[in-house]
Amino acid sequence: MPFLTYPAALELQKELSGTNAEVITLADDDYVESLDRWSATSEKEAVCVSPPHQSIHSLLSPMQEHRLTYADTTMLIKGAIVKVTTVEEVSTVVEFAAKRYIPFAVLSGGHSTKGASSTYGGIVIDLGRMNRVDVRTSSKTVSVEGGAKWADVDTAAAKHGLAVVGPTVSQLGVGGTTLGGGIGWLTGKYGLVVDNLVEAQIVLADGSITTASESESPDLFWAIRGAGQDFGVITRFTFKAHPQENDVFAGMLYLDPDKLPQLVDYVNNLDSKLDEDEGLFFGFINSHGKTTIVVILFYNGPQAQAEKMFEPLLSLSTDREKTGMMPYYKTNQLFNKAAASEGRKRLSGTSVTLPLDIDFFQAVYQNFSQILNDHSEDAEALLFFEMLPYTKVVEVPNDATAYANRGPYYNVCSIFNWQDPKADSKIRNLQQGLMTQIRDEHIKRRGPGVGTYANYTGFDANARDLFGDNLPRLKELKKHFDPRNVFRKWHDLLLQTGASV
Repeated sequence: MPFLTYPAALELQKELSGTNAEVITLADDDYVESLDRWSATSEKEAVCVSPPHQSIHSLLSPMQEHRLTYADTTMLIKGAIVKVTTVEEVSTVVEFAAKRYIPFAVLSGGHSTKGASSTYGGIVIDLGRMNRVDVRTSSKTVSVEGGAKWADVDTAAAKHGLAVVGPTVSQLGVGGTTLGGGIGWLTGKYGLVVDNLVEAQIVLADGSITTASESESPDLFWAIRGAGQDFGVITRFTFKAHPQENDVFAGMLYLDPDKLPQLVDYVNNLDSKLDEDEGLFFGFINSHGKTTIVVILFYNGPQAQAEKMFEPLLSLSTDREKTGMMPYYKTNQLFNKAAASEGRKRLSGTSVTLPLDIDFFQAVYQNFSQILNDHSEDAEALLFFEMLPYTKVVEVPNDATAYANRGPYYNVCSIFNWQDPKADSKIRNLQQGLMTQIRDEHIKRRGPGVGTYANYTGFDANARDLFGDNLPRLKELKKHFDPRNVFRKWHDLLLQTGASV
């Protein structure tokens, strides 16, 4: 696979002349800053050097104190970051790279822990400057550029008494969340993020710009709702917006370990009663070797009704004052602090069906605690069971969109955070063992759907795991829209690479 040489980077820069796009290479002062990602496991030098095994940072200081001559850059620099501002600029970069067989990655929120938004020796298309959000009150839709964060969407919609279905962490990028399905506090009432997608503007593998919707290129629209990162660069999303003028009840509770039986009894009982306005996350957080039980409550309605419903849990906690009424958009900030820690991170997930067996839940608690106790100086982690009503989700058939994870079960998410690169393999194996423990307990009871949420499993699942019976249609569409497999950073639909979770 060819690299982007420095002369080629200059050629790309020339093709983008007269635009606001910025081409950044190692010779630029803001190169190091441009490598930042949510997880250090995804931070790759966008360029490679000669000899290839030698790190760039062994040759130059991070602040580029030594300026390079043209001869130096020709030898050393291969790769670039392009900060784009328009769909036309994205088109230029994609066409440039595709014609030269140069690999590229797309950076939106940068929250992949598997390197989907990084490349080595190729081109990173950074959408961060394309973050405009337009609220259209007449049609109750919100138009969002591909580099926006959900915080941008939440606050813009709230100004008009509206809300868009988005994830429970507002720091995430709109693009990655949407294209993998998208699930959040409003899913119980309105379905998945992809179920609320009305239209998308896409740059295809040949650089052409098109629009996909139910009426325009419906096959492509079907594919991007669940497998969008494999079909193009989405530069604009249009979502349905829903009335949300009232505040909601939300907050976090911390419980002692001896309250585990009461917690399990409550969630098992809630399963059959969960209505579209409710939501409940429960699980564990471990920091500095101490494991704490955490519950996050959500109710889209009055406080008195919420407190009556959640009273069995509220009575178990000594800090119920950390719950209360708040604007909807603030509920998506509750997780932001936990997700903001620096270092190396790994995200993984599975699903569960209820009821939960108390012995099983205690075994998971003990396993989780032991893993983190063994790495108390280096690691932190969280593990959450996400009880979000699935009635609206399963009303849509699994073959109605590429997203195939529609069934009577709940997602489980784990995030491990550590510092030492030498611990990468060990942490991965321990985390995956924990998720396998959960998966194996429930896989026989899942029912319809693949039981694998793409936004949590990433490269750990192969295409069959993620798309099930939808895979044959996806493969045919991939051959039509991207026959050279230009977009393969997330999954490889044509080769079905990846290990089964």
